[in-house]
Amino acid sequence: MNTIHLKYGRGSIPFEYDPDRFQVLSKKSRLAALTDAQIGAALDAPIGSPPLSEIVQAGDSVLLVVSDATRETGSAQIVNLLVRRLIENGVMPGDIKIIFATGTHREVTPAEQRELLTPFIVQRIGTLVHNAFDDAAMIDLGESIDGVPIRVNRALRDFDRVITVGVIGFHYFAGFSGGRKSICPGLAAADTIKATHRLALDFDKLGRREGVGTALLEGNAVNEALERITALVPPAFAVNSIINDDGKVAAVYAGDWRLAHRQACADYLAEHSIQIHEKRDLVVVSSGGWPYDINLIQAHKALEMASYACNEGGTIIWLAECREGLGRPDFLKWFEAKDSHALVERLRDDYEINGQTAWSLMQKTERFRILLKSQLPTDDQTRMRIDSPAVALAELSVIPGFLIPHGAQFLPDLARISHAA
Repeated sequence: MNTIHLKYGRGSIPFEYDPDRFQVLSKKSRLAALTDAQIGAALDAPIGSPPLSEIVQAGDSVLLVVSDATRETGSAQIVNLLVRRLIENGVMPGDIKIIFATGTHREVTPAEQRELLTPFIVQRIGTLVHNAFDDAAMIDLGESIDGVPIRVNRALRDFDRVITVGVIGFHYFAGFSGGRKSICPGLAAADTIKATHRLALDFDKLGRREGVGTALLEGNAVNEALERITALVPPAFAVNSIINDDGKVAAVYAGDWRLAHRQACADYLAEHSIQIHEKRDLVVVSSGGWPYDINLIQAHKALEMASYACNEGGTIIWLAECREGLGRPDFLKWFEAKDSHALVERLRDDYEINGQTAWSLMQKTERFRILLKSQLPTDDQTRMRIDSPAVALAELSVIPGFLIPHGAQFLPDLARISHAA
């Protein structure tokens, strides 16, 4: 028997398994952490863009857009280097501000700011708060060609230059994180976020819109809407990171906000997809520990990956601590619907952003038996049609299955068929 330690919150849970029955779907990262000099070299060789030194001039005001605490980004190292370069280029520290691209997530706490930026930066560079529900903080950019109202944080127009700092990862309906998501949904108004997220569903077919799914960009209505919106307030420079298993920056793609992002996504897919030749009846998946399992809405991304490797009617054992609960206080209301079809009909008439995550989760409970190890109250799990493991994890490993220790980071790829569920 072998033992693997599956991340759970800031700790781990040991899982003993027979390697003859279980295949581990993971790759030992071949990516070593980059030094400051190596990141600097990437900044000096941008993709489809002049170098930063030619874009930002002395006397400019600069807004740095940084991801929030719901994902690991390696932003502290990158932001430190960017701030240093900006000051060397003649930008005054008082003319640099940092805003967290929270979308509709909660505000970043002071402790999280220090972790995301380092205490040194927090003490010297001012930070701004984005509130997607604050109409006074938004500017109106009209409507997109598909009728999406476009409102974004006015800070995007208040500064001479905007630089985004994001991380590449899989996203179950936008295709990938990073890039344009720093602007929308990151700094968009709630109604704009709502309208773009709504594009993921086909209300005539009562399911996912064709072309929308994990690792899909071309023909993905959600991604295309996000790119159109970002093009209206294009960042002057963008930095996308790929992090390794230790949460350290292992690759940097800097330059044009769209071209650098596309290259980063292509490389990420090549490194983080795992070929499988069959689906199995049992999948054990860890969301990857904190912050990937900070709440249920974030942890759901790992469940999405597990669903690609599990036979219909099979069992998924899901580890997600969810120390901050569901992620939204009103999330459970969606599970009053009779089934996933009824939930889509409800969303058609009264769409809300996290209703789509609820639909995706409910659909999986109809396709699989889901056993969740978490800190959520048992009653909450029951309402979501999710069971708790009734016995130790090792006792459930009696049939051939897959182990996915970093659920949100690796895509099980069955003969490279469509990734959309």
